Amino acid sequence: MAEGAVGRCAPEQPCETIAPPHGEQRTQVTEPDAASPVAAEPPGVQPATVMPIFATPFGVVALPKAEACNAALAGVLRERAAADPRRGAPGSTPLCYRSADDWLEWSAATPAAATVSGEILRGVLTVISAVNDFPPGKLAAFSAQARGWFTIVRTDGYVPATRYPQSAWCAIYCVAAPAPAATRQDSGVLRLYESRLGTMFADATNATMRHPYATGHCVWRPVPGRVAVFPGWVRHEIALLRGPGELALVTLRVRFRTAGQEGHPGW
Repeated sequence: MAEGAVGRCAPEQPCETIAPPHGEQRTQVTEPDAASPVAAEPPGVQPATVMPIFATPFGVVALPKAEACNAALAGVLRERAAADPRRGAPGSTPLCYRSADDWLEWSAATPAAATVSGEILRGVLTVISAVNDFPPGKLAAFSAQARGWFTIVRTDGYVPATRYPQSAWCAIYCVAAPAPAATRQDSGVLRLYESRLGTMFADATNATMRHPYATGHCVWRPVPGRVAVFPGWVRHEIALLRGPGELALVTLRVRFRTAGQEGHPGW
């Protein structure tokens, strides 16, 4: 998979958008004839209106200002990890260091980290703007709340699957990444788990659907200088890093508060 590519674990198919006709509000379903396994379409019946529902946004934003800070920031992250007397937050291993979620508490005093923090939040706002129809100035009026940490994944390390309750968005920014492994295409990728299947029966008609109806996990290969943004409820992981080198990431979980909103204590 090419750097920064987004795809499914199942074989990829061409992307095709199907738009409903103007004025059409619902999908019409014609039941098959009980006497026949597959009923022929009656003469004069218009084609069904088919559209995706329950769509989940996934955005990738290039952050040139943040990318210019990556070399300096990578050094800062290695130094902080080496000096951490706790050897990382609970769940850290010698192959995967995860800091405490105090990124925003110390990053403001470190120029490279402060720039990256601001750019990540800008990337989050860019994705939110792309999937909403806010009037001018509306999004800027919201108050952002965020928690963050950094992760260093080493050879044979990984980040277990997780999701973030009480968070609207998850943003994963890539500070440094090794070259793709020659033996495993999914080495070190961000994998987002399919959540729609439930007890669905899979057969020859729904297991081969094209994008955006296809089912299966989605993957994105982290690229330095880019941030991936998606809803915090989506379960995801960083797959096992099979090659040499280190993968350095900064993760923010973000939510927003509006004036008069209740039941939303600050972090």
